[in-house]
Amino acid sequence: MPVMNSPDRRHLWLLAGCRFEYRKPMNIATPIHAKSAKSNVRLGHTACPHDCPSTCALEVEINQDGRIGRVRGANDHSYTSGVICAKVARYAERLYHPDRLMHPLRRTGAKGAGQWQQISWDDALDEIAEAFVKAEARDGSEAIWPYYYAGTMGWVQRDSIDRLRHAKRYSGFFSSICTNPAWTGFTMATGTLRGPDPREMGRTDCVVIWGTNAVSTQVNVMTHAIKSRKERGAKIVAIDIYDNPTMKQADMALIVKPGTDAALACAAMHVAFRDGYADRDYMAKYADDPGGLETHLKTKTPEWAAAITGLSVDEIEAFARLLGTTKKTYFRLGYGFTRQRNGAVAMHAAASIATVLGSWQYEGGGAFHSNSDIFRMNNAELTGKSMMDADIRMIDQSQIGRALTGDAVALRQRGPVTAMLIQNTNPVNIAPEQRLVKRGFARDDLFVAVHEQFMTETAEMADIVIPATMFVEHDDIYRAGGQNHILLGPKLVEPPPSVRTNLFVIEELAKRLGVDDRPGFGFTARDMVDRVLEASNLPGYDHFLEHKWFDRQPAFEDSHFLNGFAHPDGKFHFRPDWVNGPAPNKPPAAVGALGPHEQLPPFPDQVDVIEVADVEHPFRLATSPARNFLNSSFSETKTSRQKEGRPELMMNPADAAAGAIEHGDLVRIGNSRGDLRIHVRITDEVKPGVLIAEGLWPNKAHVDGEGVNVLTGADPVAPYGGAAIHDNKVWLRRDAA
Repeated sequence: MPVMNSPDRRHLWLLAGCRFEYRKPMNIATPIHAKSAKSNVRLGHTACPHDCPSTCALEVEINQDGRIGRVRGANDHSYTSGVICAKVARYAERLYHPDRLMHPLRRTGAKGAGQWQQISWDDALDEIAEAFVKAEARDGSEAIWPYYYAGTMGWVQRDSIDRLRHAKRYSGFFSSICTNPAWTGFTMATGTLRGPDPREMGRTDCVVIWGTNAVSTQVNVMTHAIKSRKERGAKIVAIDIYDNPTMKQADMALIVKPGTDAALACAAMHVAFRDGYADRDYMAKYADDPGGLETHLKTKTPEWAAAITGLSVDEIEAFARLLGTTKKTYFRLGYGFTRQRNGAVAMHAAASIATVLGSWQYEGGGAFHSNSDIFRMNNAELTGKSMMDADIRMIDQSQIGRALTGDAVALRQRGPVTAMLIQNTNPVNIAPEQRLVKRGFARDDLFVAVHEQFMTETAEMADIVIPATMFVEHDDIYRAGGQNHILLGPKLVEPPPSVRTNLFVIEELAKRLGVDDRPGFGFTARDMVDRVLEASNLPGYDHFLEHKWFDRQPAFEDSHFLNGFAHPDGKFHFRPDWVNGPAPNKPPAAVGALGPHEQLPPFPDQVDVIEVADVEHPFRLATSPARNFLNSSFSETKTSRQKEGRPELMMNPADAAAGAIEHGDLVRIGNSRGDLRIHVRITDEVKPGVLIAEGLWPNKAHVDGEGVNVLTGADPVAPYGGAAIHDNKVWLRRDAA
């Protein structure tokens, strides 16, 4: 069958069964051609620090009184293109929030009771250092566990905690919670974590947005996709588990059952082989075993996939033919669909479609998940790698509840954690198995210091709380996983006089703990930015201050793997080595492969290691992100809370009718990990049997003070870990109260 650029008349009937026209105008927070700043304000340039692949280039208005005003996307940045999300556009609301932490505090009552005494910075740091020294003397250096994550994505302010960790031989930190299934699945396929220039989404004929609600969480993806639609007539396909705002923007919206994405990918490849869309010449040159894959996919028919995914056969056929007849198809593969226990397999299968079709050969074609491997930034001095000891245990951040409640496996068969320093994260809210997490933090023998911007629920459980700067108040450097630039984040305004940077805390503790003479200590944030850039053979701070960012996108041939994929054999691997294959963030050798890795398939396939619904737990629950929150950030701001309303559970009308549940009713949902009460929002945006809880609300915003992570599990995703936060089987009943 000849390959064409658009579906022919014989297949139009297949497309007719799908939603092939976007339904709502897009709500963009900041227009591309933003108004110029007023003459009485100066304009500062920086980067968004939050945990989002876009890492938007920002323009910040700074008023004569030294306070920030409007924040908008940089027009002259080729990826941000002047568009940012609404929550960051109103950042002044967060920076000047009346509840922002301003002084160091010492707990005076019971843990969590909210009784505090204001103390000096010297006293706070002295007490933290003293607690660490006592814990080490009593239980060994591994009893101290510095814990952090992505509250800021700036390298200096985020990662300097590791330098103190290694200098003092404190317990290691396996940062598994967010990225591992996605990164592992993609890298098993390509050998590296990079792909076609993300700006090519604006120069394609079809964009497949798979497993990410880009309208709510990565608005720049939509900016470029809509550019292709307007200028080229490109089609936008969205694949997700409910009818979210991105689905409403799509020409073709495919709602699959949670954890079944690999089945859809396999059926699409089956059709490609069956109907002559597969690029056999391309695969013969660039893939490891196309013949084996074709044989494997013989039984993976649209009928087979329809029974698994909940899609109709017509929808699957239409999707496969659109891909097969549109050579310039850009697969934008998100994180959401990988946060299942088969997430690595799903990512690998979705990326494989681009290889079967030969899409990588074309501008605007191929598969993209993250560009993390293109930046080649050297953080060895910053993180103190020369002092790292491989014998020190690594504790999985996702299993903090288990570790703090004495689980021997989580603790690597070693002693307890009795002291912690926490920066840039809020585990009492965001970590799975919340009841275990809270029980662990309530231990009387556990000392906790939290460096934070607000009194989060983690800070409420601390012994010492110290106030942290925000991104416009310190220097840092950023790289963008979802785009292609390194961006400078210079200090733009003065912080409150009693607030300190993450780096300050690490440096001061190093002095008190006697390791400030070790490599990497003694530098300012600006100095450390320069040292990282110099070690990476990049221009220095002053160059970035003038030019704002540095484009690191490789040449077309490398981005599209036309010189071969990054495996030693130069091939795309349809047959991954799930136990020994490459991944950016493997667990330490002493831990080895994780989860039910022995069940992972030799070729792309659906593998039901997920929490399959059963008689006792007939619903599948996903904890999807909200538009106005970012993890637990922004949940403290008035506008974000007002726009989100309250914690609610999205439920299909048929399920509600079967349970005699009405809109707004209070229901109780639960599983083996716990249960909670939540109000129901009845909507046909979710399919029967699926429940969606949007937004990581504070636990205290829920009816009984327990949030949705009571229901999520910390068992690791095979083969290299990660938290399956969207993969939960639950029961539900109307609350009798």
